[in-house]
Amino acid sequence: MKSVIFQKAIKNRNKIRMLYKLNEIVVEPYYVTMNRNGKKVVYGRICNSNKVEMLEFDKILNIKMLEKLKFYPLIPIISQYN
Repeated sequence: MKSVIFQKAIKNRNKIRMLYKLNEIVVEPYYVTMNRNGKKVVYGRICNSNKVEMLEFDKILNIKMLEKLKFYPLIPIISQYN
C-alpha cells in the first residue's frame, strides 16, 4: 500500500506527510527503489531542506498524500556557471 501511495504522489508531484522515525515530516518524493541490502527505500527532499535523502520504508508510518500541495524538483545549479 505504501508503494502505491508513493507512486501516485511521484507521478502527480504531490507532497506527502508522514511519520519517519516517530517524527512528523513533509516530503517531496522523487523515486522508490531498493538499497544495497535489498530493503525498499524512497528518495525525496524533506521540506525546509535542500538535500535529497534516502528514507527506509520500514520506518515510515501514517502516510498522507497532500493533494493540494504540488512541488517541482529542485535542479541544483553549479555556482561555477554563474
